[in-house]
Amino acid sequence: MSRNYESLHDPNAEYTMRELSAETMETTGTRGGGRDVEITDVQTTMVDGNFPWTLVRVYTDAGVVGTGEAYWGAGVPELIERMKPFVIGENPLDIDRLYEHLIQKMSGEGSVEGVTVTAISGIEVALHDVAGKILDVPAYQLLGGKYRDEMRVYCDCHTEEEADPEACADEAERVVDELGYDALKFDLDVPSGFEKDRANRHLRPGEIRHKAEIVEKVTERVKDKADVSFDCHWTFSGGSAKRLADAIEEYDVWWLEDPVPPENLEVQEEVTKNTTTPITVGENRYRVTELRRLIENQAVDIVAPDLPKVGGMRETRKIADVANQYYVPVAMHNVASPVATMAAAHVGTSIPNSLAIEYHSYELGWWEDLVEEDVIEDGYIEVPEKPGLGLTLDLDTVEEHMVEGETLFDEA
Repeated sequence: MSRNYESLHDPNAEYTMRELSAETMETTGTRGGGRDVEITDVQTTMVDGNFPWTLVRVYTDAGVVGTGEAYWGAGVPELIERMKPFVIGENPLDIDRLYEHLIQKMSGEGSVEGVTVTAISGIEVALHDVAGKILDVPAYQLLGGKYRDEMRVYCDCHTEEEADPEACADEAERVVDELGYDALKFDLDVPSGFEKDRANRHLRPGEIRHKAEIVEKVTERVKDKADVSFDCHWTFSGGSAKRLADAIEEYDVWWLEDPVPPENLEVQEEVTKNTTTPITVGENRYRVTELRRLIENQAVDIVAPDLPKVGGMRETRKIADVANQYYVPVAMHNVASPVATMAAAHVGTSIPNSLAIEYHSYELGWWEDLVEEDVIEDGYIEVPEKPGLGLTLDLDTVEEHMVEGETLFDEA
């Protein structure tokens, strides 16, 4: 076995990518115009938001630092630390090459899907921020330019009385009238009082009626002032999902999200094709290879990748490109800090079939304090023209809300 082949699969190998390039992928040599830059470090810090956000920073010998974010989850910072030797010394402008290299190097540790892809996503987002700053262009320009100047945001709404249809309708009205959103989402996997055995995924008639009442009250309250979607969090059987989708067809539902568990594509396809209620799926799938099957089988009406989870900015763009061939819109799932939220906005503005980006933190008073810039105004994100993602981390806020035991980033 050659040294190069072993190094691709040996977790203790110390060979750099330049040593492997002859048999894996080509490098491009010295570059002019201030573009001959090397990565010097990669650091992570976890912030205790409404989820434990994993922020990522890529440092370079040009003094340019890029900030990214990986989807929250145990083990992600450790995986990023594991991958650091694979990118140090490399040019951050080679985003695709570095992404594919990390996929290769981490193949034995699960880079097909799961938290390994999530960890790679965080580095990939930071590379877009670095590259944009080096080239003095906003990140969307790296993705081919923009279709729109601002991105619509849909607000994931909650109430202490989540099972009360009137309480949900009250909150919908408040979020529209007081907070300025014209797109909302509510949960339907809430107690109804009719449950017998949640483990079997079966919905009894009373449960169907209760969920349909939530849909009825919310959609009738906001009428044409807002689009409203409803999330099921992969809770129901195929038969129950079809009955629920059928029961809400008469209402103005933007989409019904994740009605069945994500593993069985055939069941998902059957549910989607047996209702006129739009069905949205995607946040629990990884990379374009997995979401492609959903789209090509027409098992989804709207696809919902989660950018810092699915593979990053360019991978999300690839998913959108496949979806566009089937005239399927993209509504990005998002439970992130302002960093990955803005990354999603850059991708959203660069694709023709973008619907909206989720915002999951409207009850968290300091969400926007994490960066120095304004992010969401009146339910929309104005995509910045500043280089990279166009955001500046407020390190004082980061330090104030760090997960216990975490260490603050080095200064740029």
